[in-house]
Amino acid sequence: MDDTPPPPEGALTLLKWLVIALTATMLVGLVTLVTLFVTRFPSSTPPLPERITLPDGTTPTAFTRGAGWLAVVTDADEILIYDPDGTTLRQRIRIDAD
Repeated sequence: MDDTPPPPEGALTLLKWLVIALTATMLVGLVTLVTLFVTRFPSSTPPLPERITLPDGTTPTAFTRGAGWLAVVTDADEILIYDPDGTTLRQRIRIDAD
């Protein structure tokens, strides 16, 4: 019933080599992306203090670092701003929960 002739042998060989070339290109691209991510991102983290002295009765829930300060969010809805050494409390910011 199907009178369609089979594709020529050269077309299948060409298709096979195109698939191999596409696979190789994708692998080279993936290796290049991984290499760029590894080499471009900094490998060292900024230094953090050994210990941060929190007021009695507070529990930290979040931490962030800025240029020249550290911030600790506590479960008492406060943000505590510290010097980079983590020992001197600079400011307390009360969060008003509505």
